[in-house]
Amino acid sequence: MPWTDAAAWTATALILAALGMLRRHWARLPSLAPDPAPPADPPSVCLCIPVRDEAAELPAALDSWLAQDYRVLRILVVDDGSTDGSTEILREREAARPDRLRVIRNEALPPGWLGKNHALDLAARQPEARAADWLVFADGDVLAAPDLLRRAVAFALAQPTDILALIPGVDAVGPAERIVLPLAASAFQLLVPPHQVPNPRHPAFCGVGGFTLVRREAYEAAGGHAAAPLEAIDDMMLARRMKRAGFVNRVARGGPDLHLRMYHGLGELVRAMRKNAAALPAWGLLPLLLPPVVLVMLAPLWLPFTGHPGLALLLWLLGPPWPGTSSSA
Repeated sequence: MPWTDAAAWTATALILAALGMLRRHWARLPSLAPDPAPPADPPSVCLCIPVRDEAAELPAALDSWLAQDYRVLRILVVDDGSTDGSTEILREREAARPDRLRVIRNEALPPGWLGKNHALDLAARQPEARAADWLVFADGDVLAAPDLLRRAVAFALAQPTDILALIPGVDAVGPAERIVLPLAASAFQLLVPPHQVPNPRHPAFCGVGGFTLVRREAYEAAGGHAAAPLEAIDDMMLARRMKRAGFVNRVARGGPDLHLRMYHGLGELVRAMRKNAAALPAWGLLPLLLPPVVLVMLAPLWLPFTGHPGLALLLWLLGPPWPGTSSSA
């Protein structure tokens, strides 16, 4: 058998196996109840949002959180030295909704901290956060349906839960986003089997920057963000630390009621992936592993040139965009 045929069939087998596993994992990812009955005495929630120069997405995102139908919600936004108009947007919203929103302006980053970690730690140390039963960590560009928080809290209360991550929908706009993000999201889903995340004997864990709901006492017991102030992948590593400490980690679907546009174009995609790759424990192996992985994932593009257009068409038809990713013009 020519080496091109061997490569074609090997890539096809690997992709088919990955697609089967991906569909199995997605089928096992639980959903939030559509309209859960609110508890008689709902626990208090403090939403902590770090913001730095996000004026483009911030108004719609913040308005979606201010419109939540969850009664006992306070929102803390740490304005981390913004210079693009985000400060003015935040002050306008704070003046309009002082009952729900407080903005904290931070001008300096202490030594030994990354900016986002410090902002979330600063928010978690505020009186509103210390008085809350649950904390939510969300990025400043995430949009949520009005009932999203109520449904997430109901999911967490229905079973033992200390940290709950919601997988958001991702708005893919440009060509690079539409190509790369479904592949990246699928790779994440393959590596994090959702049904194993709550299993204390399995190493799988999950935290998501778009939405992570944490029981405050468990968060403090695990050391919070102060336990790893220089951790670049703060959401995932917080989940890992909490699960290793014996707390229950769960993951559920958030999209499409929770969604965001993660990156704007190829430049942001490359910078973000380079940062995340450098933060991985085995990042030194990436130059060796990435080329063959990319070659296999792009098999539908090169299979016709090896004399296998039928296999290319089959893989193209079987590999739709990841269900958490949406395209918009």
